Amino acid sequence: MQLEFLGTGAGSPGKFRNVTSTALRLLDERNEVWLFDVGEGTQHQILRTTLKPRKITKIFITHLHGDHIFGLPGLLSSRSFQGGDEPLTIYGPKGVRDFVMTALRVSGTRLSYPLNFEELTDGGVIFEDATFKVSCQKLEHRIATFGYRVEEADHPGELQAEKLKAMDIPSGPVYGQLKAGQTVTLPDGRTINGQDFLAAPQAGRTVAILGDTRQTPNALVLAQDADVLVHESTFGKDEGKLAHNYYHSTSTQAAQIAKKAGVKQLLLTHISARYTGKLSKELQKQAQAVFKNTKVVRDFDIIDVPFQK
Repeated sequence: MQLEFLGTGAGSPGKFRNVTSTALRLLDERNEVWLFDVGEGTQHQILRTTLKPRKITKIFITHLHGDHIFGLPGLLSSRSFQGGDEPLTIYGPKGVRDFVMTALRVSGTRLSYPLNFEELTDGGVIFEDATFKVSCQKLEHRIATFGYRVEEADHPGELQAEKLKAMDIPSGPVYGQLKAGQTVTLPDGRTINGQDFLAAPQAGRTVAILGDTRQTPNALVLAQDADVLVHESTFGKDEGKLAHNYYHSTSTQAAQIAKKAGVKQLLLTHISARYTGKLSKELQKQAQAVFKNTKVVRDFDIIDVPFQK
């Protein structure tokens, strides 16, 4: 599981930061990529990575401001041209369907794959299968805005093959049955319970990705005990009043959420064009004074989300 940042800027594209888009790379886990927001130019950013549009199966939109959605029509169209035929689902606030379908209709664009929409009106679980669960919560911005929490299911414990070999149980198909936790009767009559030879399960990982928001209790709900929290940092620590007035957050406010929620790592994005070069490092230092494991991300940064030992 990796996060790849396709755009880390706020409001409008800049020389060094494109507008918002974040890819959750689940290539090992599901052979899929999930996108969170699709700012203008996202498909151009993807061309500079190893990501394949046909691998994108889900898109989660935080809110309908242009710097988070203007890249959608182009990306959806290009996915058709590049061999994408698997269904794609877009999750987002009410209105995202109208935006996309109007753009496709007016431009005469026909997609080669089924396009589904899940428009959100309240918080709760919006997707769940055997490997992942995604939930959302309302945040606080000038228009309807959501944050997302992606939780990976626990991985079964590894089969303790050395213990089996010590009992003179030869490797073969029986190992697969035992790894699945089944009870197996061996040719010599012994009955072996696979559960007795499995290590403890490996806890799954959790990633929280928040849209534009000022301080709100739901941010804590989404971030609680997450391995990685992706949080906006449009303003510096001394601009709390501006952040509140414009429904955004400061670097230190994001760090306070990370600290209270007990997250493992904080990644700051949605950086104003005022903070370039050394100034963006200052945002990082401000946040690190509150929550040490903080990084201001840049376009094309790839961050691994490791298993906790």
